[in-house]
Amino acid sequence: MTEPALSTPNPASRATSRETRGDYELEERSSLRRVAGLSTELTDVTEVEYRQLRLERVVLVGVWTEGSAEQARASLAELARLAETAGSQVLDGLIQRRPRPDPATYIGTGKVDELRDAVQDAGADTVICDGELSPGQLRQLEDKLKVKVIDRTALILDIFAQHARSRDGKAQVELAQLSYLLPRLRGWGEALSRQVGGRAAGGVGIGGRGPGETKIELDRRRIRSRMSKLRREIAAMRQVRETQRGERRRHDVPSVAIVGYTNAGKSSLLNALTGAGVLVEDALFATLDPTTRRANTVDGRTYTLTDTVGFVRHLPHQLVEAFRSTLEETADADLLVHVVDASDALPEEQIKAVRQVLVEIGENRDGTMPRELLVVNKTDAAGDLQLARLRHLLPDAVFVSARGGEGIDKLRARIAELLPRPEVDVELLVPYAEGSLVARVHSEGEVVSEEHTPEGTRMHVRVGAELASVVLPYALAGGPGTTGPR
Repeated sequence: MTEPALSTPNPASRATSRETRGDYELEERSSLRRVAGLSTELTDVTEVEYRQLRLERVVLVGVWTEGSAEQARASLAELARLAETAGSQVLDGLIQRRPRPDPATYIGTGKVDELRDAVQDAGADTVICDGELSPGQLRQLEDKLKVKVIDRTALILDIFAQHARSRDGKAQVELAQLSYLLPRLRGWGEALSRQVGGRAAGGVGIGGRGPGETKIELDRRRIRSRMSKLRREIAAMRQVRETQRGERRRHDVPSVAIVGYTNAGKSSLLNALTGAGVLVEDALFATLDPTTRRANTVDGRTYTLTDTVGFVRHLPHQLVEAFRSTLEETADADLLVHVVDASDALPEEQIKAVRQVLVEIGENRDGTMPRELLVVNKTDAAGDLQLARLRHLLPDAVFVSARGGEGIDKLRARIAELLPRPEVDVELLVPYAEGSLVARVHSEGEVVSEEHTPEGTRMHVRVGAELASVVLPYALAGGPGTTGPR
């Protein structure tokens, strides 16, 4: 009886596996949802900083200090999408026009009463403010509203905590959360005080003396200790990424970073260009962990393409600081592919917000930024009038639909034009015994011409400095490479 032959996986099956990987992650992310009405948490809102964020039925409130009414509404609409991404149900939204937020209650004493009535009428258990609240504002609002109050920063941190998957991403999110939590700690009352001892212990005597710290001081010390440990871990992981980037630079492999506003379609674009099969979800901050894939230009050059975390208006500075080591992938890239959502009501505001974060990252490095290629995505979801306005506003941009595939070939050609070319122009005669060197030149360099002769492979190539030193023994006298870099 003949035994069945062992099947070997083919490239098509591996591609199918990559395509379904993102579907599995999306199914896993959607499998668990918060269930309202099952909470057994304490009702005393003074203890909220020690409890896990609970977002169920929420009312939004914003302060319109500058810009147009359309911009204020767009900001609150974005806050609603953030709240829904975190798993909550948005019931109502309020905007107050003020020159600046009230230093005590964010929206002013009179508006607090109106907000309390709106919360009671809607049956909400949480209020989300479209800004970062000070500890005093947070305390005042919770005392007056008698419900949980969080700000935009805490909401974004909660989303990041839900979506982080890698060890690096989880460490960076935890560091950002602790940085936000530290100045907002509050005591739980005298029952938890450890500041006792001797006669001051009220007759407790031996065994009743505490460590000389109150509970809140002890918590602060533990948080600072944990933050120091996280910073050391992130620094070690950063060194690994630096080594990987250094290896790519040593082999003269250009790098392209995909940046843009959250949910602009960066992961979809990575899939369209490389077939990476990463998670694609119509939600804010679906991607937190950078994904790097190899790609080839139309003329055969190899480069890396990295999908990065999305940006948002008023991105919390704790997140920018914690994710700086990850975001520096953009500062070290040779080209930035800046993705813009064509279907957004205010795409120019998205561009402004992204560039603001990029400048902040660049200032921490050498102050320079890589070349930028604007890519307007989701053209299939935008109207003709909107597309005409964007073509006039962004004449150098490439218009694509990552979902439908329109414009992807044009984008590949544009990336090939903007990528840096190898700087050493040289003519070689490589013996046939050195076939691996020919393959490396094809992989890392740019082959202008190639001819097979009886003596070996004659090649006119452009290569980087490191590879040029390797191929130098096979350079032809009088060839282009004898004069060094172009």
